[in-house]
Amino acid sequence: MVDALTALWAWLLGPAFTLWNTASSRLELLAVLLALAMVGFNIRERHWGWPLAIASSLLYLGLFSRHRLYGDAALQFFFACVALWGWLSWLRGRRADGSALRVSRLSARGCWMTVAACAVLWPATALFLRRFTDTDVPWWDAFPTAVSLVGQFLLGRKYVENWLVWLVVNTVSVGLFAYKGLWLTTLLYGLFIGLSWLGWQAWKRRLPAPAAP
Repeated sequence: MVDALTALWAWLLGPAFTLWNTASSRLELLAVLLALAMVGFNIRERHWGWPLAIASSLLYLGLFSRHRLYGDAALQFFFACVALWGWLSWLRGRRADGSALRVSRLSARGCWMTVAACAVLWPATALFLRRFTDTDVPWWDAFPTAVSLVGQFLLGRKYVENWLVWLVVNTVSVGLFAYKGLWLTTLLYGLFIGLSWLGWQAWKRRLPAPAAP
């Protein structure tokens, strides 16, 4: 069993193709395909995106670790764990008032709490990475790591603003992954920018109509 898993891992690390003189592994290719499918399900508000998120996150955990992107690697482990919560939340979740979990907007207080959470988590994550890992991009790695935690929570609770958070995360991630030479993942996150905008528009159309005066 161990030998079979070792052989499978070695095969996944093998080159799938070359992009801009850099080999892209089968591991990266498979993670990209699963991630694209995941976002497609999320935009359509289908709960099957969550198990795909688990699989893609575990693959990216291995990929990012090999490239010393420890913040993003740890984030993938967190994503895999939280995806189970998100799946159950979409299937059985309720609002505080007991109503069904539907697409909704954050309150003004919720927006400020979201910004505050990002402002606290980013430097905390960067200082941790700088102190305890050998990453060469602690602050750059920390930003998408920290802000994605907030985005994942908003997505799991079906707040439409999650798509704006992902828009920021994906934009920063494009530069980070390009710097690391992960070109296939760079293209993926470039697509994610457009998909985040589509998700924002699609979910806005699902918002309940304002109550009549």
